[in-house]
Amino acid sequence: MKPTANTRGTHRICIAPMMDRTDRHFRYFIRLISRHVRLYTEMITTGALIHGDRDRILAFDETEHPVAVQLGGSDPRELAECTRLCADYGYDEVNLNVGCPSERVQSGTFGACLMNDPQRVADCVAAMRAGDDIAVTVKCRTGVDERDSYDELVEFIDTVRATGCRDFIIHARKAWLSGLSPKENREIPPLDYAMVHSIKRDFPDLNVVINGGFTDLHQIRRQLENVDGVMIGRAVYADPYMLAEADALLDGNTSVPISRTDVLRALLPYVERELASGTRLSHITRHILGLFQHQPGARRFRRWISENAYKPTAGVEVLVKAIQISDIRSQTSDSRHQISDI
Repeated sequence: MKPTANTRGTHRICIAPMMDRTDRHFRYFIRLISRHVRLYTEMITTGALIHGDRDRILAFDETEHPVAVQLGGSDPRELAECTRLCADYGYDEVNLNVGCPSERVQSGTFGACLMNDPQRVADCVAAMRAGDDIAVTVKCRTGVDERDSYDELVEFIDTVRATGCRDFIIHARKAWLSGLSPKENREIPPLDYAMVHSIKRDFPDLNVVINGGFTDLHQIRRQLENVDGVMIGRAVYADPYMLAEADALLDGNTSVPISRTDVLRALLPYVERELASGTRLSHITRHILGLFQHQPGARRFRRWISENAYKPTAGVEVLVKAIQISDIRSQTSDSRHQISDI
């Protein structure tokens, strides 16, 4: 029997696939803050994976589990081949992108435009699920263009569900395939959480994860009363320490979360290892600029990192000095993240 993505058997908090953001360095960094949130790669096209440097594209650290790959494509054979590759590399889940509205993605006939062809999505998912013991999930919108009624969303879900897929991540707003940029498509179409809640109510056998507009754990907790999981993206990138209480929400563990400064200290061995293999410090530190968001000294921390990490000889001493000059006193009892408030 195929596993589902909800391997913990409980609620999920997922970090959304974000282009130029959710690379392996960011994922390692986030795993230091939370043990249980589910991490996603940037979207990887089937062509890039089939013809490109697979080790470079798919490499990840074992500490990243649970970690998923998001694929972009619309050819069942190619998607099946890429799913096998991801399974061989040890990923926990392969997610099919049926939500990106960019013109570049549309030109490849994948992403959100696939919602206009539910049967093709079903064919793709069926091919991805055949022969590999890995969870296959779908990330979609509530609709596209004028195809945005609840009945049309039900038709899409029901068609793909017939393949045996039981895991859907739904961005709770429709997409306009022309006239809006990807950024505008994340902001202008109105959010419709009720539509996603209705899908969970009408398909109780599905694992439904809601995405769109969430900025803190308080909102996530409220959503978990109606769905199985919540996906959050840019808010986490801007303020990664908001996840410090995520594990308490997911598994009830009330131990004191790791402090911000201890996150940095825990990152140092990884930085040293990556520098030794040729990685530039700035490729890692660009992801940590929001670690001290809302804290005294946060601006000095960001400035020091930004002005020094890009230098060719920059090493871990840049991070050590950043803590010192910022005069930051990380408080594990941060009032913004009290367990009692979640």
